Amino acid sequence: MTKPAALQRPKILAVDDNPANLLVIRRVLAKLDVEVVEAASGNDALKATLDSEFALVLLDVYMPDINGFEVAEILSQEEGTRQTPIIFVTATYADDVHRLKGYGFGAVDYMAKPLDATILLSKVQVFLELYRHRVALRDALRELSERNRQLELEVEQRRQMEQEMRHLAMHDMLTGLPNRALFMDRLENAHHRAVRNEGMFALVYVDVDGFKGVNDTWGHAAGDALLMELARRLRGSLRENDTVARLGGDEFALVLEDLEDVDAARRRLEDVRLCLQAPMAHAGDDGEVSLAIAASIGLATYPADGAEVGMLLHAADQAMYLVKRARER
Repeated sequence: MTKPAALQRPKILAVDDNPANLLVIRRVLAKLDVEVVEAASGNDALKATLDSEFALVLLDVYMPDINGFEVAEILSQEEGTRQTPIIFVTATYADDVHRLKGYGFGAVDYMAKPLDATILLSKVQVFLELYRHRVALRDALRELSERNRQLELEVEQRRQMEQEMRHLAMHDMLTGLPNRALFMDRLENAHHRAVRNEGMFALVYVDVDGFKGVNDTWGHAAGDALLMELARRLRGSLRENDTVARLGGDEFALVLEDLEDVDAARRRLEDVRLCLQAPMAHAGDDGEVSLAIAASIGLATYPADGAEVGMLLHAADQAMYLVKRARER
């Protein structure tokens, strides 16, 4: 596993085409807890910066391939090295004109040859301390960014869980339809809209006939399949702004909105009846069986059958009960 940058030994890049000068730098910096990487040319220095991050570059100005100014200019243009401090080490270009030129290319200091060990150590220690602070800050920011990312992920997961819990609290687990609580909320909203707009809507109760016999004969799996198929068909028979809900057991309810008149409500009711006519195929233990979907359906319209929600619920329930009684005779 790679150590965090703050725990690794800082690297210093020493660039000089004279091996004797590199030897001096290596011996002086041996007193520090650093790794010295040596380069004998400007090209070698640029290659070294591709592989490592350096706390400091000690850069000779005069070199045969590309000089120190050119190396510094290239480093200042690269994202990964533009913040790396450079100390020019020179015996040739020590005048003010060349110093200003070096500062323009990103140098932070100049040292004259022959190098003074005390001055070199002092300058290097300053930049090492700055580097350690910079790395520590960078690692802290990276850790903070990662923690923020984890927190955002946790918040999103919690939001999704809460959304799922709210959905489960308001929907039937078997069919996915709105449950009684959500249905009552939808019914109240439909009533408010109708009152405000002087409109009309219908409340429909649907009760499956002979559902207990399906469970007793073919098992609860067949009963569940029948309810899910009934839910699918009822949902498919509605418009986008209508509502179908499972109130419990084999009881369903629908809210049909934006109706022109009672005849329109009856036509919509006929659509509901038609969607239930076709039998349902069920794969049982003894092979596929055909299960008939028969239901008693009661209709109540606002405002003809009740001006309040409670009155409509009672009217729809009574209408369904009368249909069921007539079927049982």
